[in-house]
Amino acid sequence: MSMVRLETTRTIDIERFVDEAEIDRLYWNDPYFLAPDGDMAVEAFSVIREAMSGAGKVALARVVMHQRERVMALEPRDQGLLAYTIRSKNEVRDPSDFFGSIPDVKADAKMVAIAEKIIDQLEGPFDPTEFTDRYETALRKLIAEKEKNHGVTAPVAEPKEAEVIDLMDALRRSLGEGGTRRKTAPRAAEKKPAARKTPARKRAS
Repeated sequence: MSMVRLETTRTIDIERFVDEAEIDRLYWNDPYFLAPDGDMAVEAFSVIREAMSGAGKVALARVVMHQRERVMALEPRDQGLLAYTIRSKNEVRDPSDFFGSIPDVKADAKMVAIAEKIIDQLEGPFDPTEFTDRYETALRKLIAEKEKNHGVTAPVAEPKEAEVIDLMDALRRSLGEGGTRRKTAPRAAEKKPAARKTPARKRAS
């Protein structure tokens, strides 16, 4: 492995500019903040940032990080750039390998109308502060209590598995119980069923 070891570099080699929509979201990975290195680089950095912003393009580039060459997508953000690592083709599973087995069934128009009403009721802005890791929050609270009282008062409960319910039954009930409401919290019976999850990224063999 030492024969293919690459040294981490402080330069990014831009190879191409593309529309953001051309990069499937399956390939986007970790984001990094990118800023100019020193006063001499500020002008060149600003030029490329403004040009990309005006053209509505993202840049595809290569960089060596942690002794591995990575492809990155650069996009303008405020006074800097966001640099997303991009997964390689062999790291991403073909969606048809999983979704191809799902039958092509025509959705019932009435059920679709009910689902659209639920979407309308739950529509709202995205506020990241509302979507917290409740298990982590409980764990931090327990640790704080332990440090304060020098002892654990209660164990941290394991997160409960999502209740699996009949979607059609939930849709019908939601129409009768909340058809006239908008933007209110759903009742317990209206929770979506837990979907099977298959990792989009292949595991390393």
